[in-house]
Amino acid sequence: MSSDSHESYPCQQKKDLLDGPQIEPLELEGNEAVADLIDNVYAKSGFNARRLAEAAQLYVRMLDSGATVGMTLAGAMTPIGMSGIFKTLIERGFVDFFVSTGANIYHDLHRPFEFPMVQGSPDIDDNILADKSIARIYDVFIHDDDTLEATDRVILDAVEKIGYDKPFSSATLHHHLGKTVQATAAKPEKSFVAVAAAHDVPIYTSSPGDSSIGMNLIMPHLFKSPVQLSPVLDVIETAAIVRAAERNGVVVVGGGSPKNFYLQTQPTLHQILYDESKGGHDYFLQLTTDSPHWGGLSGATPSEARSWGKLKDAYKDNVVVYSCASLTLPLIAQYALCRAKPRPGKKLFTKIDEMTDALRQSANENEKLRASHPDFFG
Repeated sequence: MSSDSHESYPCQQKKDLLDGPQIEPLELEGNEAVADLIDNVYAKSGFNARRLAEAAQLYVRMLDSGATVGMTLAGAMTPIGMSGIFKTLIERGFVDFFVSTGANIYHDLHRPFEFPMVQGSPDIDDNILADKSIARIYDVFIHDDDTLEATDRVILDAVEKIGYDKPFSSATLHHHLGKTVQATAAKPEKSFVAVAAAHDVPIYTSSPGDSSIGMNLIMPHLFKSPVQLSPVLDVIETAAIVRAAERNGVVVVGGGSPKNFYLQTQPTLHQILYDESKGGHDYFLQLTTDSPHWGGLSGATPSEARSWGKLKDAYKDNVVVYSCASLTLPLIAQYALCRAKPRPGKKLFTKIDEMTDALRQSANENEKLRASHPDFFG
């Protein structure tokens, strides 16, 4: 697909617009030499080249420490093939749970069913795409009927069988989706949601209504029975995961709501529950194009986050790489594959109830909490 001006496109048909190469999950195996480039070139350079090397080395220290590692996903990562990166990191034990936008989860579900999501061009008249029922994510083309509506049917079929008669978290919903993909898709290995379910890696979303998954949930909710998806359970479960860990670290891909949702686990513990078991996250790595002087950096710089008690130290073991994650994430992930030993999976999804019960029991026995909120304890 060329990137010619708009005039090149008006006569083209749907099949011509969707004839670009299929975007597959990216593969890291067989492309290892980049780790030497990072250690021997980037690390000896400056600016963001050195920041990238510091971030890659920090990720390995995080893994070697045994930390429980969260990864947050914003932006359009799965549409450009990053599902393959996430899949490999899960299989190596390098990510223990995710906090993602719903969109990244939704678009991950196309490939295992071989629904097309192809390379296109940003230099096309979007009126033409709309007339051909093709949606665009910058330079990625997705057809409404063949991909989006087909994926909607997968979600509705999965939700039809979820069978929960009590409130459940988004991790439970996504685990069920992953299991459905495993059981019904032609190529489930192309879905990081399916791989995460197979390895009992929880996937949360900080905004469950803000994606096509949430949009699809209105059908059973309106016309059958209420869908008892509870965002409050997400807050409780992620705080319980962080509380149970000896050390905590995060790789923030982009920023946005998933970043803050992960970081808020620490003030949930010390500010809301008066839990003194933690003093902030131990490791923080962010890949972003945001700038702090516009008012937030998608949830603050590491040093600012320290002022909220979200990080253990304002400067130590914190790295921000100011560059596009489509460039930096594969480099850092490949470095970790080359420099860190595989870790056994923590299988956190199987331990959520246990960790949540421990959080509740500790809070119930917290004298300061009971004294501050007597109406909750009788």
